[in-house]
Amino acid sequence: MKVHRYRMLWAALLCLGVMASSNAANSPERQEREALRVCADGNNMPFSNQAGEGFENRIAELMADDMGVPLTYVWSPQIMGFVRNTLESRACDVMIGAAAGYEFVQNTNAYYRSIYSLVVPEGSAIEAATSLTDPMFAERRIGVVSDTPPLVPLRRSGARIESYPLMVDTRVRAPLRDAIADVAEGKTEGAVLWGPLAAYYAAQQDPPLRVIPLVDDDSGVQLDFRITMGVRRGEPHWKDWINDFIDRHQEEINAILADYGVPLLDQRGRPLAVEDGGET
Repeated sequence: MKVHRYRMLWAALLCLGVMASSNAANSPERQEREALRVCADGNNMPFSNQAGEGFENRIAELMADDMGVPLTYVWSPQIMGFVRNTLESRACDVMIGAAAGYEFVQNTNAYYRSIYSLVVPEGSAIEAATSLTDPMFAERRIGVVSDTPPLVPLRRSGARIESYPLMVDTRVRAPLRDAIADVAEGKTEGAVLWGPLAAYYAAQQDPPLRVIPLVDDDSGVQLDFRITMGVRRGEPHWKDWINDFIDRHQEEINAILADYGVPLLDQRGRPLAVEDGGET
């Protein structure tokens, strides 16, 4: 699958939540918005960057166009205190990506569902693995972000874990990029990473690496997660507007995500073909 953006996403997946400030919950909701003010990490591809190249940037542009207002950003590395310093301080009004159940925010409806995926070179000896319990992982060097869901089942399967840090300042480090580069260079035999990140960095390698969504995993850990937008508590009308926006633009959102290779799942947890126009 932060934090999630990936650092915030990871924290949500690990259930590291606290209740939002009661002051924010009790504040009056603004009904008129002169701009769409987005809280974002300025160096967190494929989600967002200051050049507007991420898929969350493109979804934000779609929202601003629908609202008929300018799009502005508050940029901040998504490390500890991100929500407090952006959304809760009222410097901005929405996080475009927040895992469902992330307790620092009020979640909207989900606009996509994705899954952890195995990244391997084409023709790899482990490309047939469909579950983290597969015995072919034994003694294989596999890259995993520390404290993420795949870690424990891979260890139980006998994999030799190459660990990458969870919470980093993206202005100085890019551990997910490093994890994929290590697979491409043969330092590791594969990596199990959050799907959007796996797909984005795998596609940048020459030749591109293979990305295998683990939809048939039977390890017992949750590998697929629904992604929402995050807003302040106490703003029901704003949440309702975003839910309506998602409903009206789901096919366009799916197409944007597909442009970045994001592994999308349908309601049953099976791969979603974008041309189906299905809901997540």
